[in-house]
Amino acid sequence: MKTTPSTLFVSLLLAASLHAEGRVDPLIPYAGPSAKGVDVSTLNGKVMTGYQGWFNCPDDGAGLGWTHWARQGAKPFAPGNVTVDLWPDMSEATAEERFPTGFKLANGEPAVVFSSYNRATVLRHFKWMRDYGIDGVFVQRFANGLTAESTRHHKDMVLSNCREGANLAGRTYAVMYDLSGLRAGQTSVVSDDWKMLRNRMAMGRDPAYLHHEGKPLVAIWGIGFNDGREYTLQECRALVEFFKADGCSVMLGVPTGWRDQDRDAVTDPAFHDLLKLADVISPWTPGRYNTPADASAHADKYYTADIAWCRERAIDVLPVVFPGFSWHNLKPQDPLNQIPRLKGEFLWSQFAGAKKAGASMIYVAMFDEVDEGTAIFKCTNSPPVGTNRFLTYEGLPSDHYLWLTGEGGRLLRGERVMQKSVPERPESAKND
Repeated sequence: MKTTPSTLFVSLLLAASLHAEGRVDPLIPYAGPSAKGVDVSTLNGKVMTGYQGWFNCPDDGAGLGWTHWARQGAKPFAPGNVTVDLWPDMSEATAEERFPTGFKLANGEPAVVFSSYNRATVLRHFKWMRDYGIDGVFVQRFANGLTAESTRHHKDMVLSNCREGANLAGRTYAVMYDLSGLRAGQTSVVSDDWKMLRNRMAMGRDPAYLHHEGKPLVAIWGIGFNDGREYTLQECRALVEFFKADGCSVMLGVPTGWRDQDRDAVTDPAFHDLLKLADVISPWTPGRYNTPADASAHADKYYTADIAWCRERAIDVLPVVFPGFSWHNLKPQDPLNQIPRLKGEFLWSQFAGAKKAGASMIYVAMFDEVDEGTAIFKCTNSPPVGTNRFLTYEGLPSDHYLWLTGEGGRLLRGERVMQKSVPERPESAKND
């Protein structure tokens, strides 16, 4: 459906009505200002991050309790009921963005966290992206949460806030559908959702939406993994064909072993036939290596050959890099700081390896993922005290990984010289 001035006016009237009732309708076309910034016409030359946007707090308006902060969301988020290993730096948050928890800081004050449902918080995150030269995000839209009204409304709100944040900060964004958790026969919820987003939000047609090869880019994550997923390759192919028919470019999130169909990938000729329909292939790497040396070896072994395979078929490759990994509070049987960050050495080794292999784009997992300790946004070195243990940024400034990701973008684009060791940050570039 093409959005005309009349349909836009009706949408704005509906939004005004809902606002007067104390509610917000996120499903309207974007009609606000759009700042000049990154080139939204291509994924080439960009460092994008994943934006989970799945954190909720009681009283944030979403009605979902402590989502992704605690194991049991209806119970207090307090010692013994926690699933995150990093604690966000809340020093810039306004009063409306601060949600008290049952944890205490060393000075005895309640420790606070944020909600991804909060517009001001999401807009601030996009401001950080602009400040540190990060191009934009793939907004995670988990398909198994699209059927319930409450979880869907939260996802709609986060997507709407990301859209506004990208426009205001001159960044870009694209929708990434994660198929994890879908059962056989359920992939149609994704195509139905996209139709709704296109019709009601004019998704893909606002100034900040990322395009590639002249078309709006949509990512589909979770194809070809050998971990027992119930949806089939045939269903995935139908989904890709739907998006291609709708005039979209398609990025596929696939296993590390996609090319040789080994390691974490299924063994099925239909898998490669499906991959040949993609415009971009993005092999998943978190947890596939643990040290800078292993990361460099992975790039040499996989990325060079992946890029060559795809180049022959006019497909782009989006390597995935991550700063470290830890999910001890989520899975206590695993150690805290399972894959150490090494003050940025681990992340930088991956940027350098991808660049050496000839990558023209990079995906950083993730912007806000504190559950698995892969976040690059501002996290504190002074987390709550008590029985639960948390990671820190090893005494580095809370914005260090935002800065380092921006430097990774400069390396990708040839704006700084190649170096294997992590760059030394100038004092003038430090915010705290």
